[in-house]
Amino acid sequence: MERRSEEDTQPAKGLNDRAQLKRSVVLVGMMGSGKTAIGRMLALKLDVPFLDSDAEIERAANATIAEIFARDGEAFFRDREAEVIARLLRGPAGVLSTGGGAFMAERNRTQISETGASVWLDVGLETLWDRVRHKDTRPLLRTADPRATLADLYEKRVPIYALADLRVEVRPEYSIEDTTDRVIAALGTRPDILEL
Repeated sequence: MERRSEEDTQPAKGLNDRAQLKRSVVLVGMMGSGKTAIGRMLALKLDVPFLDSDAEIERAANATIAEIFARDGEAFFRDREAEVIARLLRGPAGVLSTGGGAFMAERNRTQISETGASVWLDVGLETLWDRVRHKDTRPLLRTADPRATLADLYEKRVPIYALADLRVEVRPEYSIEDTTDRVIAALGTRPDILEL
């Protein structure tokens, strides 16, 4: 299966009423890459459900991701994350936003590949840092040097994100709508995912 970049496509200007999402679209990428914001708009434009795996985990645990990490540890969280992703992918085709570490687990990549299609929102490190440095909701960045921690995570995760079915570059000058249109254009190159 050939992985394409959005550079091979033109941004979508509008969808016709016959656009049909055939498989769930799973947005992957670093924290701060825009998976939730773009996922919501993508689901709206495609007229399909939007789900956020982190929000579903928080709802099931009645605790925030940070609280789960602190109370139960990362391994416990990753097991719950895999269970939630598998459950959400069994539902109707929609848009699923995942946590930054979800795609790192081979079991999640396999599940996504079997039942959905992954789209990597590729954002540069400096843009990510600008987006996350003032937030205290990122448990993995609660370190003595969060900038160095982010850079280390970025270096380790990018080669795995590159395994995604599609890649869409996210630039700071793009609006959420611009990026969403680029995602739709990339999906449109794959009629097995999105029929326009």
